[in-house]
Amino acid sequence: MKRIIPLILIAILISSCRPAQSDDNSFMLANVEMDDERVPATRQVMNSPLPTATPPMEKNTIKAKKIIKDGRIAIEVQELEKTKSSIDSLISEHEGYYANEKLNNSNWETAYILKIRIPSVHFEQLIAGIEKGSGEIKFKEINARDVTDQFIDLETRLANKKNYLKKYNDLLKQAKTVKDILEIQENVRGIEEEIESTTGRLKYLGDLVAYSTLDLEISKPKDYKYQPQKRDKLSKRLIHSLKKGWFGFVDFLVLMVNIWPFWILAILVFYSLKKYRKSKKDNG
Repeated sequence: MKRIIPLILIAILISSCRPAQSDDNSFMLANVEMDDERVPATRQVMNSPLPTATPPMEKNTIKAKKIIKDGRIAIEVQELEKTKSSIDSLISEHEGYYANEKLNNSNWETAYILKIRIPSVHFEQLIAGIEKGSGEIKFKEINARDVTDQFIDLETRLANKKNYLKKYNDLLKQAKTVKDILEIQENVRGIEEEIESTTGRLKYLGDLVAYSTLDLEISKPKDYKYQPQKRDKLSKRLIHSLKKGWFGFVDFLVLMVNIWPFWILAILVFYSLKKYRKSKKDNG
């Protein structure tokens, strides 16, 4: 009996401890759930690595384009000089100039043929100003060529050639024999010529990009009038014909005298043939 009582007490203690342990576990789970609920929804995003930002587009992307603009326009007007004066003012306003200026005056029209060079930034403004003026546009053609790739290619080649030139110059300083010096100098000369050629090409393209070209023709039609060819009097024409005939006869005589060796040759051939025929006839 004494042994049973302690066992009963131990069983009661064990049973009383189990609910407490369950409560502790429930409390811990509840805390975990509460902690999970308190975790902000953005924490996972904040802890994850940020995506790489897209690089912003450079503002000078469009400005870096190398565009060659040119065109041709033909206009028919009624007041030619007034229109020409207006074009002069328009070109001066937009800082352009005439590369070539020509005036044609025929029986059916009077026309100015102009080659205009103008800064490319003012090219569209010049065309708009011309179109706003008086006159009828007979022909218009505007072209734009993108030569950006050519610029990049030439600039890359130029940079590479300059690097090669620097390396050859460094080698030239280290060369010790005359043969090596002459060989390096020949390579340097060739590279310098290529650099000069590439630089010239870049300058030429740069000028075409910086200044646009416009071929402009301004014409004024005329009322065509038939103008018969003027003829001299009959007496003058007869005298002129006699003179020409006499001069022609003299020229013929001079020609006959100039070919006198051929006359002698022809006579010898003629008598030789005649003698040959006669001898053949006698023998026959």
